[in-house]
Amino acid sequence: MSGALHLIPVSLGPAPAERWLPADVRALAGRLDTYIAENAKTARAFLKQVGTVRPLQEITIHTLDAKTGAADIQRWLAPVRDGRDIGLVSEAGCPAVADPGATVVAAAHRLGIAVRPWVGPSSILLGLMASGLDGQRFAFHGYAPVDPAERARQLRAWEQHSARHHQTQLLIETPYRNAAMFATLLATLRGDTRLCVARALTTDDEWVRTYPVAEWKTRPAPELDKRPTLFLYLAQRS
Repeated sequence: MSGALHLIPVSLGPAPAERWLPADVRALAGRLDTYIAENAKTARAFLKQVGTVRPLQEITIHTLDAKTGAADIQRWLAPVRDGRDIGLVSEAGCPAVADPGATVVAAAHRLGIAVRPWVGPSSILLGLMASGLDGQRFAFHGYAPVDPAERARQLRAWEQHSARHHQTQLLIETPYRNAAMFATLLATLRGDTRLCVARALTTDDEWVRTYPVAEWKTRPAPELDKRPTLFLYLAQRS
């Protein structure tokens, strides 16, 4: 009997596990004895939170990073073909969505291994749901360029694309640079472009607001420092 690769979401921030992960998924996560993870420390914190059948030190965690080769991934997945179940977790949110875990999932499909996605938090989808922007046409870009001039050019290019195709643009920033990104968005985007700031989703510090850029400029800047934040914007049709 073949096992499966289980794609298990982890928390987006400090919050009780029962708030963001169904009981059946928590129970499954606690039973598995092998994981592939982007960050072993984060994975152990997740497993400690949901509770495990066996001691944490007896759970194998393979770390997926830029140096991980196809042979390593194939070796990690080999036990699944012998009937064992293993888990794949991201550092935050859903594995394989804007996440290097997608390479593991692709390898599983090539090997004929069953892939089981489980319900849990995705900052991209939660932010989109709460934004009031277009939820049928959207693009997630990850990080904008770090260089200020290049960043401004890219934000304007995404805005132009948004106006032509009525497509919501989504991006993130390193938490300590959130305030700078917010300021750049206000300085770069058109006044009638609607901008959503979705901070610390699923946590007690969750805060989501959407206003036109011109209105954001009249309001106090939100407190975003060191808090995971998703930025979304939708330009008026050109």
